[in-house]
Amino acid sequence: MPDIDIRVTGRAGRITLNRPHALNAMSYEMCFAIDTALRNWREDDAVDLIIMDATGDKAFCSGGDIAELYETGTRGDYEYGRKFWRDEYRMNAMIFEYPKPVVSFMQGFTMGGGVGIGCHGSHRIVGESSRIAMPEVGIGLVPDVGGTLMLALAPGRVGEYLGLTGGRMGPDDAIFAGFADHYIPQEGWSDLIEMLEASGDATHVESHAVAAPQDPLRGLQPEIDRHFAGEALGDILLSLRGEDTEFTQGALKALGRNCPISMACTAEMLHRLRGPSLTIRKALELEYRFTHRAMEHGDFLEGIRAQIIDKDRNPHWQYADMNVPAVAVSKMLQPLGADALTFEEE
Repeated sequence: MPDIDIRVTGRAGRITLNRPHALNAMSYEMCFAIDTALRNWREDDAVDLIIMDATGDKAFCSGGDIAELYETGTRGDYEYGRKFWRDEYRMNAMIFEYPKPVVSFMQGFTMGGGVGIGCHGSHRIVGESSRIAMPEVGIGLVPDVGGTLMLALAPGRVGEYLGLTGGRMGPDDAIFAGFADHYIPQEGWSDLIEMLEASGDATHVESHAVAAPQDPLRGLQPEIDRHFAGEALGDILLSLRGEDTEFTQGALKALGRNCPISMACTAEMLHRLRGPSLTIRKALELEYRFTHRAMEHGDFLEGIRAQIIDKDRNPHWQYADMNVPAVAVSKMLQPLGADALTFEEE
């Protein structure tokens, strides 16, 4: 497949995303190919570890390919999207639970669906160009592909801040927030990959890592924790509006662009997930409750129209005044019954 290059080199199973013209956005076919390769290599004694990377300088993976989701959804066909998300989430869980080391090299943009591929492995590498984000609330979705797990585990209320603003993380930010493990300057990546292929030994990653130049997120945590600790979106907005600082102005501007029902559901999801019983499957199952309903009852199609199709950047959101009723959040997140996301027992 030209969009993805899957092969075995030395002791390594190699997955290279190869759509640089589309910022390596992931199609359903690419998702299926990754799933198949991981299943094949799981019991293959000739493969000691998995390496995921991508061609081009601009992006590891900028997200899912949403053109077909929009096309089918606007025709009233919600099943294509539901199947896409269902199979993608199962693949995300497989990466997280994989019995062999999974090493990802994430240059440039790693967003949305790219996080689901690159940020669930055992050795997550960022470099100087890395920019990681979960910007789904900007198009009427919620952070998904298991992103709510990392947001719920992030320090303090950094998860709420990143999930509701869609803010981009530099390499140090990503390590601080739990989306990456190691900073390695990108000029050394090809040599490290060759070493991993030859040895099958993932401990070489740690020996190449250095301290990342500090990004702003660590220093912002006191303000983040103060303003994003509320139980609901309304509490967060009330806190931000009660102070006039550079931080609150920037946060309110970001929230003002995003989908209110998506932000309200994101805040609720993180509150539900945070705690000792959190697992990747629990996070994905809750995310799927929203995405299963996102086209029919949410603002996803309108968000795509405004941001991607018409590019007028003027979405007509439900609850545009930001007053999202609790019952609306409950409806989007209620159990799906027979349609609930399930996982094959490995």
